[in-house]
Amino acid sequence: MVNFRRWFRHLFMPPRAWQRAFPQATLDAIESAVRAAETRHRGEIRFAIENSLPPGEVWRGVRGRERALEAFSTLRVWDTEHNSGVLIYLLLADHDIEIVADRGIAAKVDAAAWERVAEAMEAAFRRGEFERGAIEGVAQVSTLLATHFPAEASSGENPDELDNRPVVL
Repeated sequence: MVNFRRWFRHLFMPPRAWQRAFPQATLDAIESAVRAAETRHRGEIRFAIENSLPPGEVWRGVRGRERALEAFSTLRVWDTEHNSGVLIYLLLADHDIEIVADRGIAAKVDAAAWERVAEAMEAAFRRGEFERGAIEGVAQVSTLLATHFPAEASSGENPDELDNRPVVL
């Protein structure tokens, strides 16, 4: 059954609505937060923002989780040496945040922990604090990664395998 309210919300979402919540300065701040966070662990964080889904996908019932999994693949978050990539995905039209973790970190962190991060971000976003919510979300993901994939102090090497810049899909 098609949810017509959801379909209209996606259909009539202004194409650049994401820029109100995530202006250039906020994207820069998120990029800096990701870069700094990744010095603490061997994980990789990718931040993706999607304004809305194409009407046909909404009509077929595609949900945020499905799109997040697709973005995880398309952005190659799975393609890291330690299988420790994490995608933070925002679907603005649905006010949905999905966190997708690669198998290396997913085996060590349960879904409830990722859900708590998403809920904290959603709470900040509801207050209109998009930059703060995003940066705190990155920090919380980073803490989980640092717990299970700490940076190797002996080697001094920690290659940056994925782009730190938030991507708008």
